[in-house]
Amino acid sequence: MNIVMTTLSALSQAIITPSYILLVVIMAAVFYRKNRKTALMQKMIIGESMESPFVLTISEIVLGVIGGAIGSIILSYFGIVFKDDSAIFILFLISIFLMILGSRFVCFSYSGAVLGFISLILRLAALNGIDISEVKYLEVDVTMLMALVAVLHIIEGLLVMIDGNSGAIPVFTSRGNKIVGGFAFKRYWLLPIAMLFMANGSQLTSGPQYLAGDFWNTPITILKNSALVFGSFFGVLGYSSFTFTKSKREKTIYSGINILGYGVILFLLTILLRGNLISEFILCALAPILHEIMLKYQAYFEIKKYPKYINSDEGIMILEVAPNSPASEMGIKSGDTIVELNDTKIVTEEDVFNTLADVTNFIWLKVKNVQGKLIEVSYKEMNRTKKLGVVFVPKIIPKGSKIVKVESDSFDSVLEKVKKKQDEDDDEK
Repeated sequence: MNIVMTTLSALSQAIITPSYILLVVIMAAVFYRKNRKTALMQKMIIGESMESPFVLTISEIVLGVIGGAIGSIILSYFGIVFKDDSAIFILFLISIFLMILGSRFVCFSYSGAVLGFISLILRLAALNGIDISEVKYLEVDVTMLMALVAVLHIIEGLLVMIDGNSGAIPVFTSRGNKIVGGFAFKRYWLLPIAMLFMANGSQLTSGPQYLAGDFWNTPITILKNSALVFGSFFGVLGYSSFTFTKSKREKTIYSGINILGYGVILFLLTILLRGNLISEFILCALAPILHEIMLKYQAYFEIKKYPKYINSDEGIMILEVAPNSPASEMGIKSGDTIVELNDTKIVTEEDVFNTLADVTNFIWLKVKNVQGKLIEVSYKEMNRTKKLGVVFVPKIIPKGSKIVKVESDSFDSVLEKVKKKQDEDDDEK
């Protein structure tokens, strides 16, 4: 309990410092700008924003703090200690460099592996009598570094499961000769992390023994025999993905479990592969390889599995329902299929629009829900100016629509496609 309270105390002190408050303000502004784009896309496609940019931003900050607290406790509880904070700064610098190669490489599994390989090469050079004093700051404890990477992924997995589906955007692609609906996701979380550093770096001569020895008594052993101080750093975790085979919630739960599982496996590997250069080289290689396998595994099943949001001959499927809309009040949900509207057989979305154009104030619908059961619902306050509040999976993409086609695009490229489509529509007007 002392370890937990000490960690939380160190974290709280870091959070209330002026530098952290300034960082939060800056990152909140960055997040808010991105979330405004998300809300704009939702309004363009759905007819209104599903969540406000402010709420989306606050959740990213608040959940990030909670995730940072959990991560800090895990790090201190298992005795993950660094000689100094230079390794952490280098880790972020490498991440920024890798971002130039592609946004998918902005992940600590890649930057951690690069830093780990550099450190191991330097250690090998030192064993062969080469002077590395000028670049000694690049030498880090690889076991501790990979344990840090593992913990960050565990926290990321939890955050994805809890909050990854917020701000999801309806998107469309094609499978064969049919249009398929799905969702694109993009979330960020600002994490404050409190970590243990050696007050005298020379005292940490065999770091892996702390992680590996008397496992559950590790933190107590360190605190008794070493001069330690808490330091803090601030990182951003991100989640970017899309799905055409699962609901929003199913996808983020599935992704979160995969990310968390990757973190747990990597953490266990840091315990097993320790103590010599060869095993640590293997550990550094496995970190990005296993991460790639995880991504390929998810992509494979995304392609092979049958689409969830695809129309049948029974009617027109609903991809998304706007909150506080007539459809929402009737209990219509994502994945339901509208079969009839006011006794009119529904074949395409145009049938819905044409029928609603003649409505005075009362509508009734026959809907096949996601369980395959036919139900009837009605609404008594409809008029010609009120929208039903749904996004259909179209059977035919009408000319001039704002539908965005997605294959393997990133969320950011989806944003650009929507913006370009909007500019083209404005030019036509």
